[in-house]
Amino acid sequence: MKKSLLAVAAIGAFASVAQAQSSVTVYGILDVGFQGVTTRVGNQKTNKTLFTGEGSESTSRLGFKGTEDLGGGTSAFFTAEFALYPTNSTLSGDANTGLANRQTFVGLKKNGIGAAAIGTQYTPVHLAVGRTDPGQQNNMLGNVIYTQNTASGNGQTTNAYTTRYNNALTLQTDRMAGFQAYGIYNNNNSNQNDPDTTQTVGNNTALGLGINYVWQKLNVDFAMNSSKQQTITGTTNTAAALPVSNSLTAVANVLGTSIGILSNYAGVTYDFGILKAYGQYINTKYTSNLNENNRVQRAAQQIGVRSFVTPTIEAWASVGNGTFTAGDNAAFTTTSLTQKFTGYQLGSNYLLSKRTNLYAIFGSTQVSNSSIAMSEGGSSYGVGVRHTF
Repeated sequence: MKKSLLAVAAIGAFASVAQAQSSVTVYGILDVGFQGVTTRVGNQKTNKTLFTGEGSESTSRLGFKGTEDLGGGTSAFFTAEFALYPTNSTLSGDANTGLANRQTFVGLKKNGIGAAAIGTQYTPVHLAVGRTDPGQQNNMLGNVIYTQNTASGNGQTTNAYTTRYNNALTLQTDRMAGFQAYGIYNNNNSNQNDPDTTQTVGNNTALGLGINYVWQKLNVDFAMNSSKQQTITGTTNTAAALPVSNSLTAVANVLGTSIGILSNYAGVTYDFGILKAYGQYINTKYTSNLNENNRVQRAAQQIGVRSFVTPTIEAWASVGNGTFTAGDNAAFTTTSLTQKFTGYQLGSNYLLSKRTNLYAIFGSTQVSNSSIAMSEGGSSYGVGVRHTF
């Protein structure tokens, strides 16, 4: 009996030590509400209204993250995060009953040096936009940096840059003198869950670099993504350069089945106390790997503000514009063409608690007429409730 009691005590002590040395956190977002979307191509308008669980302000998600102390200032960590669709019969949005992967990786960290991880991870541009976007990467129209073709609430990807790379190695330094660097590398791996359009990329090589600087109330970000997608089937993501409708998707692989994508981003925020000011710029170029003059390019800039009007009411606004250019492509013409676009967004949160808020968001995007595509326009609104846990 005494031996049994000693064994139980030993097991309990071992479990206590293991629990003290490692921790796992379950977290997530559930965002449900009502959406209204109006899109226009030429004189043709389309209206859609629906109750939705896809998330106007944030994509619903479920995640698990944990750390384990390995001693000597070294720790192991992991994250596994999946998209949720509360009104979808499969919940995860995957008809094959799988999970829609947002990010999944495992890594090691050394205090004073930095961290390394391997898995499906966000690109430097996406992380930088997350720190400097006044709309906090919501899923409504009107944001010309984190742009959506339709206000479907998907939020897994954006049409302006590549959100994540599969099977990627990342390195991140500790912050020193206000600076922190982040790098990502992917070598000859599939990249099927991003970008946003219907395609399969079976031979993708990519790299990226981001630098973040923080000094008191100032935050500055510079980031770039660069990838060569050499085996593409389906519709090429160059179509996604257009801000509202996929006008080019009628022509599959307009740059061929081997393209390069280069995105450069700069963003800045400054907290004045009464409000926080934002400035952003992005330039993404899609180029044929066989003919560098065969290209599609999207550039945009945006400014915005975000502030607490009262202790429980938060509001934000943004406005931006940009250009879409294409040239040396038989799908368009042999000469370079330009199409201009503008967008704005207004939003507000009413905080019921630290974890639950009501929200209302409106956004609008307009695109000029050109020989590339007809004039376009889109507006959307979303009202709902968001709970984080």
